[in-house]
Amino acid sequence: MLNKFPWWKNLLVFLVIGLGFFYALPNLYGEDPALQISGTHGTTADAALVQRVQNLLDSKNIQGEYELENEQILIRFKTTEAQILARDLVQEALGDQYITALNLAPATPAWMRSLGMHPLKLGLDLRGGVHFLMEVDMAEAMNKMKTQLVSDFRTELRNADLRLSGARVEGDAVVVSFRDAAVRDEAMDLLKRNHADFTFQGYERDGRSYIRAEMTQQRLSQLRTNAVDQNINIIRNRVNELGVAEPLVQRQGADRVVVELPGIQDTARAKEILGATATLEFRLVDSNADINAAMTTGRVPAGDELYHDKNGYPVVLEKRVILTGDHIVDASSSTDENGRPQVNISLDSRGGSIMSDFTKDNVGKSMATNFIEYKVIPNDDPNAPKPGDPDYRPQFEKVEQIINVATIQTRLGSNFRITGIDSPKEAHNLALLLRAGALIAPIQIVEERTIGPSLGQQNIDNGLRAMFYGVAALMGFMLIYYKAFGFIANLALIFNLVLLVGVMSLIPGATMTLPGIAGIVLTLGMAIDANVLIYERIREELRHGRTVQQAIHLGYEKAFGTIADSNITTFITALILFMVGTGAVKGFALVLMIGIASSMFTAVTACRAIVNIIWGGHRKVKKLYI
Repeated sequence: MLNKFPWWKNLLVFLVIGLGFFYALPNLYGEDPALQISGTHGTTADAALVQRVQNLLDSKNIQGEYELENEQILIRFKTTEAQILARDLVQEALGDQYITALNLAPATPAWMRSLGMHPLKLGLDLRGGVHFLMEVDMAEAMNKMKTQLVSDFRTELRNADLRLSGARVEGDAVVVSFRDAAVRDEAMDLLKRNHADFTFQGYERDGRSYIRAEMTQQRLSQLRTNAVDQNINIIRNRVNELGVAEPLVQRQGADRVVVELPGIQDTARAKEILGATATLEFRLVDSNADINAAMTTGRVPAGDELYHDKNGYPVVLEKRVILTGDHIVDASSSTDENGRPQVNISLDSRGGSIMSDFTKDNVGKSMATNFIEYKVIPNDDPNAPKPGDPDYRPQFEKVEQIINVATIQTRLGSNFRITGIDSPKEAHNLALLLRAGALIAPIQIVEERTIGPSLGQQNIDNGLRAMFYGVAALMGFMLIYYKAFGFIANLALIFNLVLLVGVMSLIPGATMTLPGIAGIVLTLGMAIDANVLIYERIREELRHGRTVQQAIHLGYEKAFGTIADSNITTFITALILFMVGTGAVKGFALVLMIGIASSMFTAVTACRAIVNIIWGGHRKVKKLYI
């Protein structure tokens, strides 16, 4: 029978539309200004803390709704002014033991949240926050890797009882020297077995034997990729420490990282934590070195290096690094038995084993903790590219300082502590950076954009206003030009909008941006375009003398191929945009893909179901208002 769907198909169509309405409902409730409180390592947010914070805010006549979930406190306020005032009070009262972050919490009822119903996540341009474009210093990453490689080669050869004269970095290669050619050949065989991704060359010069080891291009490329990937993971950890809701951290190009922090207003704190490149090295103090000679001439024995502590006093350390911060899995700040700040360190199993073996054989000797960070060197050249320029490449200075020298009194394991830190805040920041991970290479913020909440709301209002005007114009045209069928097309337009919002609300990680709103408007126009193709085909069939039922059937059947072709090609374009784009471009592509799928469903299937119910089946319709 022409123009009649089976009952189950009609039921399925209206069930899908009903679910779209259902999951789009949370977007009607908006968001509340909120304060999020979470504990750092070693502290947790509990009911007692909720009561303490509530008493504090009540004493200042600041009213809020308190929620405790997953060891985090969320306090909702009615106004932004109350939110900011509460943040200042809570930060002052709780200090560095807790992370206090401004947030926007969905005002969705609890029963909706229990069913997995959430409103659309808003991007930076709609919610406000800060955008960073960060660049990894690849040269320093490679230098760090080569220095570690020298240490690894030394350790491997010594463990195999193969005596070497020295090892150093020379350009892009590591050069190891020997007094004996036979030992050199044996060492080269060992290194070739252990390092298949290197090319080794043996040669003689000035009466000595040498091995020159160079990495393959494939290995170099992999190391550069790994450097950026590791930095991205560490930055994500640091963002989590900041307590930011729904952040975006992703690669852009070969050596850059985009970080977007919605809702963040304290940009100085974010830059301090995200951009800091801090790690530790543990080295043995050379107690036999002549300190006076080091102070006056800077001369130190071979195999040693001269450093200075925070008071400027020289300390002579062995070049060999016992352990680096890469093995630190946890760090927390506290105070010792005398009330002085300290950082408690926990190592992974390999780091604990290294520390245990070393300290077992060096009880009574002094071990120094060397703090390393990289700072940007200002460029005084007026013609040099400035931050934000595409050609800008920051230069870094490696700054090292001995923060602690202690005598090894007993064999250490995976847990120990660092003392000699000036203040509790310094200890807290050091612990935060160490447990979030040491960046594999320095990273510099080359571009920064801040969007205030008021501008984000203005973007939302402008976007919605543009969408309203566009939809109103489309609906008016369809009603005037296609009469009753135009009314059905307008229904499908509303269904399409609701389905799109409902699906976007369901997808984890999907974010609505200002270009996403443009994608919605474009999708609605494309949905109307499908209806226009169908209706014009129906008109054409009626002009050719077809009956009403035949015209409707042929109109949908023959227009479907054209509609499918145009939508598939657009979908492929949107898919490519989604795969290669970043940020707002990716958000636009996602909205466009979902919109294309929903418009195909509403314009073809849902509209056809309504048309069949009104004009299809056994009904004898003499005139069609189209």
